[in-house]
Order: sequence, then C-alpha cells, then structure tokens
Amino acid sequence: MKIARDLDTLRPLVAGWTAAGARVGLVTTMGALHEGHMALIRAAREGSDRVVATIFVNPTQFGEAADLASYPRREDADLAMLRAAGVDAAWLPTIDHMYPGGPDTFVAVPSLEGILMGATRPGHFRGVATAVAKLLNGVGPHAAWFGEKDFQQLALVRKMVRDLLMPVAIHGVPTVREGDGLALSSRNARLSAADRAAAPVLHRALLAGRAAVERGAAAAAAEGAMARVVASEPRAALASADCRDAATLAPVDGRPASEVVLLLAARFGEVLLIDQMTAEPPTPEEPPS
Repeated sequence: MKIARDLDTLRPLVAGWTAAGARVGLVTTMGALHEGHMALIRAAREGSDRVVATIFVNPTQFGEAADLASYPRREDADLAMLRAAGVDAAWLPTIDHMYPGGPDTFVAVPSLEGILMGATRPGHFRGVATAVAKLLNGVGPHAAWFGEKDFQQLALVRKMVRDLLMPVAIHGVPTVREGDGLALSSRNARLSAADRAAAPVLHRALLAGRAAVERGAAAAAAEGAMARVVASEPRAALASADCRDAATLAPVDGRPASEVVLLLAARFGEVLLIDQMTAEPPTPEEPPS
C-alpha cells in the first residue's frame, strides 16, 4: 500500500492507474477505523480495480474545539487495517494542505445543510461538503462509497456531486451493526459502560418507527413511536426523531406514499449518536375488478 501525504505523490499514482484502464474507487474517512469502514472498503474493492482511502480529521465540520480535540486519532492502527483490507493507496493530507492559508473557500448545499442535524450543528455540513469536494478533486476517482448511517451526509454529497457536475458515482453502503443493533461508529468508543449498554435503544426505536410506517401510520405517528422508545431509556436524551422522504429528505405530511428514511439522534452523556433506517409504506390494495 502506497502512503501519500501530498498530491505530488498521489496524483501521478492515480494517473498511472487510470491510464492503464483501471477504475479507481475512493473511501473517505476521519480515521479511528472500525468494521463499518471496512464494509466501505470491501464495497469499493468489489466495484473498482484500485482503491484509495483517505484519513483526514476535518476541522471545519466540528462546531466545538473540544469535540475536535477529543476525536480519536490512531494513524498506525488505521494504516494497518487499510493495508490488511487490500487498499492500494492511503492519502493523509495535513490541515495546511487541505486549507492553505486557513479555511476560506467553501462549498455549500443550503437546501440540505440547514435541516435535521444541520439545524443543531451550524456549519457542520458546509464543512463536510467542502472537505469531500476537496478529497474528490484531489483523488479524481471514478466512484466513491459512503455509509448510509449518516443518511443526510450521503444525500448532501450526492446532490453536491450532481449539482457541480463532478464526474464521480456516489454509492451508499448499508449500516453495519453490533449484535445488539448498535450502529458502528467511532464515537462509540467514547461511551461509558452504562451508556454503551443503553445505546441500542436507538435501534429499537428505529424498528418501532419502521413498524408504524409498514402498518400504514402517518409520519408523525412513526416519529412519536421512535420518541417514546428513546424516552423509555433514562440514559438517553433525544435530540431529534424524524420521518422524511428518502429521496429528498423533505418532510412527509400524513401517511407516506413512498419510501421514507427514519432519522434519530440522541445524547448519551456527552456523546451524540445518530442512526437511520429506511421503511416502505404498505402497498395500496388494488380496487376490485
């Protein structure tokens, strides 16, 4: 595995692969890798000839300096995992390389960055869009893979790529979960033992919301079902529970007519966890002939 810390090393490598007819896949990460990231790597390996993975803790998507400072960093272990997974190149740009002279030029997707989690984390998704755009432009892949756990981020990246006419296909990969249903996340390592035991309530809440949608209940009823399950866990503080159109993230009025995505966020101590699940409403019965 080639390790690149600047574009002068990375770009000739990728250009050589592309010239030889190889399809290049990209997985962007902030490190602290786990099995969820490995699922992205496996999907990229299946869908491309060469895989580049990036590790960059992006400062512009953190609202609080303390949150940025506490984000786990373990470069040696991460590189070992990428090497074992068959990644062809790892790009680890520095902050100065990504933001020469400091953050100044940004990419914004206003229709998606100020809603849902973006409403409580001002600037977060602008930072995400900017960093992902830089990483895509730096590598120049044919395709990139992102996890569905952060459904809003996936929708935002897809819209950004489409609107900016970027020649890259964006693929979503299903959420990887622990045996008790907790979605894998780098933030899980920050949970106390008691909060870790309580955190699977998010998955149970999503299942309750999905059951409501599949019964034909209104979106508001599905949101209420999720909220009640989270409220049953004393260690969980609900931040948001939403039922949105899966294609546009627009609010759903009344009973869903097409696929929706259920989005949950809750705090366990100082740790904010998010999770999601898609759901299909029942198919309307055909009128008698």
